[in-house]
Amino acid sequence: MSVRPDVKAFFDPATNTISYVVKDPASNACAIVDSVLDIDYAAGRISHDSADRILDFLESRDLNLQWIIETHVHADHLSAATYIQDRAGGKIGVGHKITLVQETFGKIFNEGTEFQRDGSQFDTLFRDGDSYRIGEMRCFAMETPGHTPACMVHVMGDAAFVGDTIFMPDGGSARADFPGGDAATLYDSIQKVLSLPDETRLFMCHDYGPNGREIRWETTVAEEKADNIHVGGGKTRDEFVAFRTKRDAELNMPTLILPSLQVNMRAGTIPEDSGGRPMLKVPVNGL
Repeated sequence: MSVRPDVKAFFDPATNTISYVVKDPASNACAIVDSVLDIDYAAGRISHDSADRILDFLESRDLNLQWIIETHVHADHLSAATYIQDRAGGKIGVGHKITLVQETFGKIFNEGTEFQRDGSQFDTLFRDGDSYRIGEMRCFAMETPGHTPACMVHVMGDAAFVGDTIFMPDGGSARADFPGGDAATLYDSIQKVLSLPDETRLFMCHDYGPNGREIRWETTVAEEKADNIHVGGGKTRDEFVAFRTKRDAELNMPTLILPSLQVNMRAGTIPEDSGGRPMLKVPVNGL
C-alpha cells in the first residue's frame, strides 16, 4: 500500500493558485509545492504574506523543509522559492527543460550574457523518472510537457501534484499555446498521469470555481478518467487537440505573465538592473 502523506493546502485568491506543504507521515520532513510571492503589479510592490503563512505553518509544527518543488515555470504567479529557502532551507527543484524556457525568454527579455541559461539557479533539475525522498517517503518526477516544455508532475506516496497538466474534472485542462506548448503533447501527458493507480490523489495548482462552485483542489485519477470535461470518458487525442486549439485562440494572456516569467525562470529571484535595484522589464511586442 502506498504511503499517504499529510497534505496542507494554501489557496491564494489573487492568482487562484494552490500551494502545498507535503509531510512524510513517518517523520517531520516535508516539501513545499508551487509557492507564491505576492505582487501589486501596478504599484511595483513585492510582499511575502502568502509565503509567510507557509513558513509560520512549518514553524508551528516543527517541520523540516527538505524540498521546494516547482512543477513548472508559472506564467500566472511569482514563485517564493528563494525567499522560502533563505528562511527555512531545502533544495529547489524543477524540470530539466527549464533550460529551454530560460533560452526562449532570456532572448525575449534581452537578459544578456550575465543571465545563466543552464538551470543553475535551481539546486536540482529533475528528469523523467528521477526519484528522491522526503524523509522516509519515496517520491518521483514525471515529465508532462504540453502546457510548457518543462512541466513535471511530482508523485509523493499516494499523492500526485499535477501543476497545470490537468485541472479538476469540471475545469478540464490548461492552455497549450505558450512558447514550447503543444496540445497533442499535453493530451499525451495527461494520459500519462491517468495511467497512475485509480486511487491516486491528484492535487491541482489552480482552480477557478467553474459555474460558481466553491474552490476545490483534490480529486483522483478515477474521477478524472470518468468525468474530466476535456479528456475524460474516452475523448480522443484529435478531439482534444481540436478543442484545445480553438479554445486557446480565444484566451487572453495571463495578467502576471511578464513578471512571473522573469522571476520564475530565476527560481523566485527578482532580477536587478545594472545598479543593483530590483527591476522588471516590459518588452514591447516581444510575446
